[in-house]
Amino acid sequence: MDKNEQNYEMALNCFLLAGQIMMESGAETYRVEDTMLRMARSQNIEDAQSYVTPTGIILSLGKRQITKITSITTRITDLHKIAKVNSVSRKLTFKMITLEEAYDELRKIQKTNYFLPVHLQILAGAIASSCFMILFNGLWSDMPAAFVAGGVGYLVVIVIQEMTRVKFFSEFLAALVVGLIATLAVHFGLGTEMDKIIVGGVMPLVPGVLITNAVRDLMAGHFTSGIVKGTEAFLTAFAIGSGIALVVAF
Repeated sequence: MDKNEQNYEMALNCFLLAGQIMMESGAETYRVEDTMLRMARSQNIEDAQSYVTPTGIILSLGKRQITKITSITTRITDLHKIAKVNSVSRKLTFKMITLEEAYDELRKIQKTNYFLPVHLQILAGAIASSCFMILFNGLWSDMPAAFVAGGVGYLVVIVIQEMTRVKFFSEFLAALVVGLIATLAVHFGLGTEMDKIIVGGVMPLVPGVLITNAVRDLMAGHFTSGIVKGTEAFLTAFAIGSGIALVVAF
């Protein structure tokens, strides 16, 4: 392999890694394609082509160059990683770093966990639940119940997701637990409005970013990705609704 082929190989790996990190972190499809193509143009590769879906990325640097594909196996929401990749892309575009330095930075970003510790995530979910309950005109006296329901529900999502790797099952069980806590709180006089407590408790589980990205992809003309993300959001909403309905029915 001559030096020119090695440079194309490095460029292809670098651009694919950037796209993979962004897709795995919940970025919109058109943003991923735009980032990879901008990085390619910064290296004077004008005829690069990419095809991005929620489950895989295909990237070619030209008709006479090799084409590679990478699969997307996990999808979470990590806006910090997306911002980090965008920063690397901008620095590469403005010639502030070399291609090799960009690739090294991207590998560090991929390996780094930018999430807060689990206990802080649970605390944030609990606080958000109680605040959302107030936004939906709930009673201030119900805040402790919503706090506990939201925190325990978020904990269930984390634990079951880690054990089973089945996203919708973990969300179903989490919604079920939220409904049970709300029902018990009202039954024992620790809460008043069960519906408001439930609404607040399930808000950390609602796929808001996923729904937004689905709509944005559809508006950008990426119908395959938009429909896939919309279906995933619908299944999540169905899992949450099923868990709550099971509690309310009994």
